[in-house]
Amino acid sequence: MIGRLPEVRTVSADHEPSGPSTTEEPPLSRIITTALPAHGHTGPLLAVSADLAARGHEVVFLGGSRFAGAAERAGVRFVALPAEADFDDRDLDGSFPGRSSLPPGPERLAFDARHVFLDPIPAQYRALLALLADFPADAVIADAFLQGALPLALSRPRSQRPALIGIGVTPAMLPSVDTAPFGPGLPPLPGEEGRARNRALQEEADRRAEPLRRYTEKVYAGLGVEAPRGPRGLAAVTVPDHFLQLTVPGFEYPRSDAPAGFRLIGALPGAVGDEQPLPSWWGELTAGRPVVVVTQGTLANDDLGELVAPTVTALAERDLLVVAATGRPGGPQALAGLLGGSLPGNVRAVDYVPFERLLPHTDLLVSNGGYGGVQTALRYGVPLVVAGASEDKPEVAARVQWSGVGLDLRTGRPAPVEVGAAVDRVLGEGRFRERARALGAELAQYRPFDTIAELVEAEAHSVPVGR
Repeated sequence: MIGRLPEVRTVSADHEPSGPSTTEEPPLSRIITTALPAHGHTGPLLAVSADLAARGHEVVFLGGSRFAGAAERAGVRFVALPAEADFDDRDLDGSFPGRSSLPPGPERLAFDARHVFLDPIPAQYRALLALLADFPADAVIADAFLQGALPLALSRPRSQRPALIGIGVTPAMLPSVDTAPFGPGLPPLPGEEGRARNRALQEEADRRAEPLRRYTEKVYAGLGVEAPRGPRGLAAVTVPDHFLQLTVPGFEYPRSDAPAGFRLIGALPGAVGDEQPLPSWWGELTAGRPVVVVTQGTLANDDLGELVAPTVTALAERDLLVVAATGRPGGPQALAGLLGGSLPGNVRAVDYVPFERLLPHTDLLVSNGGYGGVQTALRYGVPLVVAGASEDKPEVAARVQWSGVGLDLRTGRPAPVEVGAAVDRVLGEGRFRERARALGAELAQYRPFDTIAELVEAEAHSVPVGR
């Protein structure tokens, strides 16, 4: 999404918070929330934090230092991760030297697994233990990629620790006999043929991941904890007491062997962003032309030539209104520079825009595959064209095509002709819009904030910890 992170206190679709309590009543429970110091991971956990605080719980957020202000606006206490576990996700290549030399794909994913996710585990775990000594929480709610929370459950029985609840903020990495290994964006293949393919691919993935497995064991051994066994992605789901995936069955591959603690709870509603001023051209959204929005999100947007510029080029001067949401200051000027100094007449470029207000007027979203942004579009029944090659984006794009809500271009840098043909097809074939609306209706049936709150309250009353 292109809305700014500090908007997390806005009224949600499934709960109307009354704001932080001003009474002297004790909190319902004490909760620690924590996330990797990256926008796409921190945003959902702060939204959960704000909702729980508004319900009367006492919440402390453990996260990246640059999100201290956002936590304050969410109405929760903030504690910074130690420097060894903190980084600036807006410059991953600068934070992790050597990353930029690796192409998107298996090599970069392996680099990230080692340096972005595994190396910070000891510092994350120590920070969590220190916080628990000062703030004996009833529950810890952790972004699935903050793996320093896992030793908490691995090192002591449930009666001696708070409940651990994992939150899946990216497509599910849970391995299964019914799915290919996470990463390349391969959709399910039905029947025994598919299971045979999945077994072969998983065996190959396990062989390639052997050095990473040994590295993982070394990291955990330094904590005096035995490393979780099994393929990458399994521990994040099976070690916590509960694992809540932020999506619905219509947008996630079925797994006949999923553990009981793995639940799909719906996507979090976004912030409405009423305080954000609307651009002067906003009235054109209802002037009758189909509206196509293109974005590379708020992080992977240094090079607008990857997707935004090809889309604008492909759709220039068509009978469409094209909104280029660049997601960064100076984005419209940078885009114009890529296009020879000016924008086509049917294009409106902005730095930031309130997506929750834009999407109800949108006929098609062209996206690089941010998980939250894609599901936000689906909440409004908007079909998609997705082109993403880094991080989890190939998996998001594959789910877009598998679920029937759009097309996966299977590249992060499509040519204008590819984008144009995909836009024509999605706009021209009503089945994509129909399927997107069906997914929107499915998402509307879920109340994820209520689900999380009910689970926390049940856990808080089941096993008192340090109280």
